[in-house]
Amino acid sequence: MDARVSFITLAVADLDATRRFYVDGLGWTPELDVPGEVLMFRVGPQLILSLWHDAEFEAEVGPIRRGPGLAPITLAHNLGSRAEVDQVLETAKAAGADPVHPGQDRDWGGYTGYFGDPDGYRWEIAWNPGPLGDIVVP
Repeated sequence: MDARVSFITLAVADLDATRRFYVDGLGWTPELDVPGEVLMFRVGPQLILSLWHDAEFEAEVGPIRRGPGLAPITLAHNLGSRAEVDQVLETAKAAGADPVHPGQDRDWGGYTGYFGDPDGYRWEIAWNPGPLGDIVVP
């Protein structure tokens, strides 16, 4: 088996709010949009982010664990500079992201901030100077 990720699928509570955030707010263009079911975006040359209404998700995958706290996943969007990180965080804030944690220098040498989408999934917006940053920034 190849070491590869093809889809990242997240269950969402309100697909309409999710669509407004990603399409209207962030300006992303869907590859697939089935109202009430699923919204898919190409987020890499061979990678799709699938945002699936939670009832549809549970019907196929099984029950979702619910409770307080953050979903134990982050999605990272890496960029080429600190200024680009700050710009994306401002765009997310204008789109209604909550919360938005401003960019800050990290002990490992990079610069990152975070925002939450309508379902609380956290996006890390990062500048990573070095070999890993070179791999993930086009």
